[in-house]
Amino acid sequence: MDLIGQQPRYKQLAQALLNDIRDGKYKVGDLLPTEHALCTEFGASRFTVRQALRQMTQMGMVTRQPGVGTRLISLETGAVYRQGLEQVSDILQYAADTELHVIASRPVKVETEDLREFLQASKGQEWLQIEAIRRAPGNNDKPICFTEIFLPPAFRTVRGLEGRVGDAVYRLINAQFGEETVEVRQEIRAGTLSRKLADLLSARPGAACLWIIRYYLNARGEAVEVTRSAHPGDRFQYQQVFRQKE
Repeated sequence: MDLIGQQPRYKQLAQALLNDIRDGKYKVGDLLPTEHALCTEFGASRFTVRQALRQMTQMGMVTRQPGVGTRLISLETGAVYRQGLEQVSDILQYAADTELHVIASRPVKVETEDLREFLQASKGQEWLQIEAIRRAPGNNDKPICFTEIFLPPAFRTVRGLEGRVGDAVYRLINAQFGEETVEVRQEIRAGTLSRKLADLLSARPGAACLWIIRYYLNARGEAVEVTRSAHPGDRFQYQQVFRQKE
């Protein structure tokens, strides 16, 4: 597991902490240094430090608790992906922090009422449908989820969506078409895995799963990207934080 290379600063910082853990500087149960101490030690901003600690949380190695700190709970990356959401940027960062592996891509015409309603699209439009597997960084064992990505006609010619995708889809669209995602609408539903999905995810057919549907919208309220993802129930934890308005 090596996160260093042409990587964002927060991933380099996360790798440095992982190296310290490997070298025995911290043991399971220990608290890591405070955010302020890490900022001083690595000459990094608080935002960068928080991003690094969030990645380690998603890898299943640490837990974070307000008023207590960041505690080391495992020396290895886990199979469970933990996602904490407080704002739109957290959802967008999830796409950037995980690895997308495209397995199929095809044009799809909006003909059925179910598809028209799901995509909130006009009948007869031709969208791009992508099937992919998403993995946690450093974990090549069991995927986090199976994901279907639907791109509307204006963006279905986007390039860079083959094999292992090196960037988030919304970023590719922004870079190539100048269209920015400013809002994400999300739905969560319970379900079970079909045999096809179970095989792709190395899971048991009929096992419980969590379907997460997201609509990535531009400033005009139009879809830039629509996704639906099936997460096996034993590999995904979803956390939201609600704060009282002052």
